[in-house]
Amino acid sequence: MRFDATGKVSLDHIYTAPDPRTYFQVLRPLGYCVPQQAKPYFEKLVKEYRESEQVEVPKILDIGCSYGINAALLKYDATMDELYARYGDAALLTRSELLARDRRLSRSRRPAQRLRFTGLDASTSALDYAREAGFLDDTVHADLETDDPTPDQRARLAGTDLVISTGCIGYVTERTLTRVVHAQGERRPWMAHFVLRMFPFGPVEDALTGLGYRTVRVDDVFKQRRFADPQEKALVLERMAAAGVDARGREEEGWMYAQLYVSRPH
Repeated sequence: MRFDATGKVSLDHIYTAPDPRTYFQVLRPLGYCVPQQAKPYFEKLVKEYRESEQVEVPKILDIGCSYGINAALLKYDATMDELYARYGDAALLTRSELLARDRRLSRSRRPAQRLRFTGLDASTSALDYAREAGFLDDTVHADLETDDPTPDQRARLAGTDLVISTGCIGYVTERTLTRVVHAQGERRPWMAHFVLRMFPFGPVEDALTGLGYRTVRVDDVFKQRRFADPQEKALVLERMAAAGVDARGREEEGWMYAQLYVSRPH
């Protein structure tokens, strides 16, 4: 197996396939479940935002959205188990047939919540599929770690009410989040980020504080996925120990865990 600079197994190939089948086939044996863990917290935050800001159809920006998984869970009340089954039994379908089946899903289910989803990702393949399937309403293909958004990208990012992510922080840093906030002008969207415990959130929190945010960490921890093999576990535990993060009773038992950080403007 190949490992990236963080010590995690490199799974880049699952994000660049023309459809989500490889993504779900690779992640299912690892028990990947953080979008399902995140779902009730995102739903609660959307409800609070609606009531606080009087916005009927919030616009959500999902950073590192891949194939629009969070959008499918929140807009159509899908579950990760349902999606694992859905893409696990589709080996004989063409991409077009798979897309047609997913469009029927997005058309046949009354939305669980009225939401507008924009996906930000570096994978054109994943974004194209999620938009064509009807999971995402708009997409932004950009690497905001290295580049400022173009005028067109700024226009697509503008008007965001909530910014969410489930696992991209650590690869995405405060540079991306700062550029997203600046694209809003004077507005300040609410944020909720599920961050693996192996990655420090301090630099992101400091940057958001400078932009007028207050960040709260939720006390619970959330399973993300199992380690792919003993070497990945050893490398991640080594990184966590160097950062002073206690892995006893959690990562030492074989699972990666995330924490939730919620940021609201003062």
